[in-house]
Amino acid sequence: MTGAAARLRGVVESFRARSIAVVGDLLVDEYLFGKPSRISREAPVIILTFTEREVLLGGAANAAHNVHALGARVIPIGVVGRDRGGEELLALFHRAGIATDGVLTEAGRSTPVKTRIMAGGYPATRQQVVRLDREPAGEVSPTTEDALLARLTDLAAEADAIVISDYGYGTVTPRVFERARSIARERDAVITVDSRYDLPRFTGITAATPNEAELGELAGAAVDDERAVEKAGRQLLERLDSRMLVITRGSQGMAVLEREGASTFIPIHGTDEIADVTGAGDTVISAFTVALASQASAVEAATLANMAGGLVVMKRGTATVSQTELIQTLRPVAAS
Repeated sequence: MTGAAARLRGVVESFRARSIAVVGDLLVDEYLFGKPSRISREAPVIILTFTEREVLLGGAANAAHNVHALGARVIPIGVVGRDRGGEELLALFHRAGIATDGVLTEAGRSTPVKTRIMAGGYPATRQQVVRLDREPAGEVSPTTEDALLARLTDLAAEADAIVISDYGYGTVTPRVFERARSIARERDAVITVDSRYDLPRFTGITAATPNEAELGELAGAAVDDERAVEKAGRQLLERLDSRMLVITRGSQGMAVLEREGASTFIPIHGTDEIADVTGAGDTVISAFTVALASQASAVEAATLANMAGGLVVMKRGTATVSQTELIQTLRPVAAS
């Protein structure tokens, strides 16, 4: 095993000694499967005969699940509604062995649920035909926000890192983020952010993990080559007052930019013939954050996150990558 690979393996093996708080929008990913049977007489659409239903952890809940699967202790902090989705999400956490002390229930609020209708006869051939999203109306109530701040202050006090997973459903209010950032600064802990729609408001952080399309939208220009990615990435680093930036680039791999260091472009891990990208960003930020908390360098953490992302997109549905899978993936690297 090469020195670099041995170092990466040591980082992964130390994940179990880390505690990570994941703060954000807890979602349920629902899959409804059906076999095509005939064309409807009511409209020119295919009728699917229902075969099964599956519910999985999504959004910040998926990020938390990935942290847990990688071997670290995870502390999810967020809100669910007093509804079927909330009950199922809590049950999924319990089944996985994840504590729910930081999960609040708000009456009158809907748990975000993304329902994907999947058509096909066999798992390998199932295709998503439509997605239906059930979303809460806005930010959490003032009373719930106060309770979130209290849970965050109590439960994240011993965390080695904090992940902010913002899907735009109102959990990560300005006050919640400010408290998380304050805790991270007091502890000299890592704080990373994945924000789907509002990344510029998350300033003074350790790292952010936008994808290439999100970077292009923030830059107001195309970022279709390494030079453009680096230019836009450097501007975003300054705008966020962030130490580093990890940009996922699909089939082009990943870029990691350090504010006081170099820009490194990492090629895609594995094949570009992917099975499903659902939740891949959650896997990337989880692996990257746990690695940073385990004393990995920015490039080492991004390398491990790139591997984890390459593994998870080969799985169908919302999925995780385990610590064992990541260690096994390092063996071919060591032999090359």
